[in-house]
Amino acid sequence: MRVTHVITRLIVGGAQENTIASVLGLRAKPGLEVDLLSGPTTGSEGSLEGAFSNCPRVLTVLPSLVRPVQPLKDWLALCQLTRLFRARRPDLVHTHSSKAGVLGRLAAHRAGVPIIVHTLHGPSFGPFQGPLANALFRAAERRAGRVTTHFVSVAEAMTRQYLAAGIGQPGQFTRIFSGFPLEPFLRARHDAALRQKLGLSPDDIVVGMIARLFKLKGHDDLFAIAPELVRRCPRIKFLLVGNGPWRARLEAKARNLNLRDGFVFAGLVPPEEVPALVGVMDCLVHLSRREGLPRALPQALAAARPVVAYDCDGAGEVCLDGQTGFLVPPGDHVRLIDGLLRLADDAALRAQFGQRGRDLVRQHFAVEKMVDDLHALYLKLAAENRA
Repeated sequence: MRVTHVITRLIVGGAQENTIASVLGLRAKPGLEVDLLSGPTTGSEGSLEGAFSNCPRVLTVLPSLVRPVQPLKDWLALCQLTRLFRARRPDLVHTHSSKAGVLGRLAAHRAGVPIIVHTLHGPSFGPFQGPLANALFRAAERRAGRVTTHFVSVAEAMTRQYLAAGIGQPGQFTRIFSGFPLEPFLRARHDAALRQKLGLSPDDIVVGMIARLFKLKGHDDLFAIAPELVRRCPRIKFLLVGNGPWRARLEAKARNLNLRDGFVFAGLVPPEEVPALVGVMDCLVHLSRREGLPRALPQALAAARPVVAYDCDGAGEVCLDGQTGFLVPPGDHVRLIDGLLRLADDAALRAQFGQRGRDLVRQHFAVEKMVDDLHALYLKLAAENRA
């Protein structure tokens, strides 16, 4: 079976790591030939294209497949994708991300690809957008949805949102959690030397956040509650992992709040360095208003670090309130402060939540399980197509 995956770009991010792990893992399965088409990777968010340095023929970069809406380039990308599919004749096309998801599925349909799969890594439409953008993206997803054989949801929340929008039928959705290599996170530990390098002392309570420094990720909410958290628990420090256009703005906020020493900006780090940073955290907070299932949550839980998260999209499927952490209504600063302070003040509770979370992640989030589940789905869809 020939399988082609399509994604808009290979920046450092959860959907991109998922896609790369899927492509490389599926290539090891018997009877599968798997390659990847991607748009160009530019900007301050890093690049994961190096993952294919040992197998360069697997990745093809399509310059016209850009992230912003650009009608001329979008039409060119659609035509080029169609020509590539007609030339390579894949049995199955599997798309990821919004732009590549729409253009890739439409092109696959035009080229006569028999099986078209799309992974819902996160919502491409919703209240986080203006009315016009929301209507356009919803219409595009509906159009692409009509030619989609099957959807893979990284969380049941994605399935519910798309069905509510009139996209697909219940039998067309399969939840497959976004797996990752567990072992580095299972080995994560409180590294005193790394803490010292970051300017953190051994007895600091480190609240971590792994997210791009940009809108909708919730940094403003964290900065809004930081003074109160520090007033009530002076040992609290904040470790921000990630980079983005808001970095200078957030660094200025820390200075204006007289918390320059309270926030540590680790910047953009390669995925293989994330486990060590999670290891020096005492808990992780995730305040994104738009994300299918935040990869940072199961990663923190794999390291036995409890989590506090806004109840958005699929967060509640791993942040089990009162079991693996605290799930907070979006924007509820009172409950957010309460949850973080309870964890800061109670090491036994942190250990209890962390162990429950680790057990959950071991069961559902191994990268090998994700690849096996995708392989089984492909075989099922191929059998149905032959029938």
